[in-house]
Amino acid sequence: MNDLIRIGMDTSKSVFVVHGVDAAERPVLRKKLRRRQVIEFFAKLPPTQVGMEACGGAHHWAREIGALGHEVKLLPAQRVKPYVARNKNDTADAEAICEAMSRPRMRFVPVKTTEQQAALMLAGIRDQLIARRTQLSNAIRGYAAEFGLVAAKGLDKIEPLLERIAADATLPALAKELFATLSAEYAELKPKLGKIDDRLLAWHRSNELSQRLVEIPSVGPVGAPLMVMKIPDPQAFRSGRDFAAWLGLTPKDHSTAGKLRLGVITRAGDETLRRMLVLGATAVIQQVRRGRGRPSPWLVALLKRKPPKLAAVALANKTARIAWKLMVSGERYRGAGASGVAHGNTWALHPNLASLAPCSPPSRRGL
Repeated sequence: MNDLIRIGMDTSKSVFVVHGVDAAERPVLRKKLRRRQVIEFFAKLPPTQVGMEACGGAHHWAREIGALGHEVKLLPAQRVKPYVARNKNDTADAEAICEAMSRPRMRFVPVKTTEQQAALMLAGIRDQLIARRTQLSNAIRGYAAEFGLVAAKGLDKIEPLLERIAADATLPALAKELFATLSAEYAELKPKLGKIDDRLLAWHRSNELSQRLVEIPSVGPVGAPLMVMKIPDPQAFRSGRDFAAWLGLTPKDHSTAGKLRLGVITRAGDETLRRMLVLGATAVIQQVRRGRGRPSPWLVALLKRKPPKLAAVALANKTARIAWKLMVSGERYRGAGASGVAHGNTWALHPNLASLAPCSPPSRRGL
C-alpha cells in the first residue's frame, strides 16, 4: 500500500468502494468496505489523496478521513460523470472519481465544518417550512373553492378564509373537520417559521461578512447569510464572472466557426442562491419603476430597452460580481455619493475596487 498516490471512494449508506492507483497510474487497490470498516481501513494507510463525490454525508467522511492525515478532495458529481468508462456501478464510479481528481483543471468543493453545516441546515429548514406553508395555503384555497368560498391572493387572506369556513353552516361536517385539520397545521407553521427567522437574523448579525454583504442593494438579511453559508471559500473562484457563472447567471455558449451564439442562462450551480439574487434584483427594479431610490444610469438605460424580468437577471449577475469582490477583498460597499464613485446605488464600490468593471448587459437572447 506504500505505493498508493491517490484513492477514489464511492460512498453510499452501507457499502463503500475504493479504487487506488500508484505513481504509474496502475490500479493497485480495489476493495469494498462496510460503513464500520472505513475509518479502520484509512487509519492503516499512509497519508495520501482521497477523493469523493460531494454528495450526502461526504463532508462528514471528509472531516473524519482528513483527521487521519489524508488530503481529502470533494468533487462535483457532474464533473465525475464524464470519466465513467462504461456502465453505472459502484466500482466504475470509484475508478472515475480516482481519474477525475487527477485532472489539472478539476475544481473541488471546500469541505465544510460542522458549524457551517448547521448554518446551512437552518437555511434549509426555513425553505422547507415556507414550502409547506405554500402547499397548505394552496390546498385550503383549492378545497374551499369547491364549496364556493374564494379568497383574494396573499397569505394574509388565508386566516380570514378559514374563519369563513368555520362559520359556514352549509358545509358538510366532514369537510369542516378536515378544514380544521388543515387550519391547525397552518397555525403551527407560523410560530415555527418565526423562530427560524429569528435564529437566521441572529446569525446574520453575528457574522461580519454577512453584515457587509447586506449593504449591497438587492441583497437582504436572508440572502446575505445564505451567501456566506454556501460559499465558505470565495477564493476558489478566479473572478466575479466565474462566480456568476457558477450560480448559473451567465448565458449558455454554443459558438462555433467564429460565430457567437449565446442562449438562455445556464441555471447551473446553487438554485436557492440564484433565486435569492434574482428576487432581490426584482425588488430593486420594482422600486425603480415606481420612481423611488437612486438607480444607476446603467439600470435605467437597461429598463428602457429590456423587459423587467430580463433586467432582473442582468442585475442579479452584476450583484453576484460585486458580492464576490467584497468577499475576497474584505472591503465594504459604499452607496451613491462616496468619493471616487459615480455609478449610483447599484454599482458603488470603494475606490480600491474600481478594477471591477461593470458587465455589459446581455441581449434578450443571451438571457
